[in-house]
Amino acid sequence: MATSTSILLSFSLCLFLFCHISRAQLGLGQQGAGEPWMNVHRYSRVSQCKIEKLSTLELTRRVPSEAGYTEYFYQYNEQLQCVGVAACRHTIQPRGLLLPSFSSAPRLVYIAQGSGILGTVFPGCPETFQSFQQTEQQWEQTAGRCQRFRDEHQRIHYFREGDIIALPAGVSHRCYNTGEVGVVAITTFDTSSSANQLDRQHREFLLAGRERLVEQGSQIEVRLQQIKGNNLLSGFELDPLAEALGVDRELVRKIQNPDDRRGEIVLVTSGLQVLQASRKSEQLVREREVRQECQEGRGCQSNILEAFCTMKIRQNIGDPLRADYFNPRAGRITTLNSQKLPILRFVQMSAVRALLRPNAIVSPHWNVNAHSIMYALRGCSRVQVVGHRGQTVFNGELRQGQLLVVPQYYAVTIQAQRESFEWVSIKTNDNAIVNHFVGKTSAFRDMPVEVLMNSYRISREEAMQLKFNRGNELALFASKIEREAIRTSM
Repeated sequence: MATSTSILLSFSLCLFLFCHISRAQLGLGQQGAGEPWMNVHRYSRVSQCKIEKLSTLELTRRVPSEAGYTEYFYQYNEQLQCVGVAACRHTIQPRGLLLPSFSSAPRLVYIAQGSGILGTVFPGCPETFQSFQQTEQQWEQTAGRCQRFRDEHQRIHYFREGDIIALPAGVSHRCYNTGEVGVVAITTFDTSSSANQLDRQHREFLLAGRERLVEQGSQIEVRLQQIKGNNLLSGFELDPLAEALGVDRELVRKIQNPDDRRGEIVLVTSGLQVLQASRKSEQLVREREVRQECQEGRGCQSNILEAFCTMKIRQNIGDPLRADYFNPRAGRITTLNSQKLPILRFVQMSAVRALLRPNAIVSPHWNVNAHSIMYALRGCSRVQVVGHRGQTVFNGELRQGQLLVVPQYYAVTIQAQRESFEWVSIKTNDNAIVNHFVGKTSAFRDMPVEVLMNSYRISREEAMQLKFNRGNELALFASKIEREAIRTSM
């Protein structure tokens, strides 16, 4: 009996060990086979984020179109992959139309130059812009009978230089240049957003047109990206699509149009005619009409959709009057978060627009809850970034048109050179928090003098200087030459 029991226990132990080992082996096998993109990405992300050196990034790929071009920062760069973002720059010529598309990731767009109109399609929102009109051609075709042509669409948004535009993932949009100069738009995508459920890569889905071949770039990028991007409708068969749309096959062929070589930005020769409200009445009219349709059950499907339908997606941060921090001898900083633009809560991103006077400096600081992606708009600056354990990961210049990634918690300081420096930073949190080393409401200011003395082995007088020398200044400091000139004049 005892022998039988021991044999049974031994057999059970062997079976347990066998199952345990098999399960472990199965897990290792699944890591490379079952769902490779999930496991490989998670593993590679850990290795990529061991940042020892940062570098400025340049635009590496240009895709030309009939009325402009799109330039991309290489999205597989390890710095961009680590912080989970992608970036590009659109240039739209006058009367150029950026065709309808949507993205797999939420985005913030900064308008660096130009003005125009933007149309969006938020699912479930009513078409509040409506018009009935009759053309001469229609009058002839109906033999004198009265027939009206109806058009309707969702709200049109005006934009101008200095605007930030927030677009959630999956929301279709199109953009038209109404001005006399080209529109230059810098776009940052949060590919690590939970809205981007497939993986952490950026994908743009065209609703019309097609992407042209790469015009310039490295051989690696050409191999990766030299694939024509067609619009979504071009992938369907003719008959099912014609039946679904309620049109004939010929019209479907025109929509799919495999021979269209205009690219994603097309020229509207006679100018784009869309329904537009006056800028003053636009917001009030839209909110009133949307609320009325929601109450009547004809428009919004829920209170959340109603909030989306009436929500602003644009705000200007280039206007000096909107500055949050201003020093006439050092510069200004304007922040935009979800407290100012509520749609940023859904996008989970925020923005900073800043200007530094010649030789002025930004206090060393770190981002508490966000990565920061800096794009240089004008001028040149000296930037230093310090990472974990006091290691300098970047010490160099950031010039116009370049991009620099500053990871969360990494300390950074920025100093303009002989000319003013302007930049915009996109942050991966809708209410990004910054902690400065010096100045009012800073880390040093909030520490007791005794703590500073013992932390740095300095005298009381030196600790007092470290704590109070910047007085009530915050974030922006004038150059030493400027400060000495002020003291002399006094």
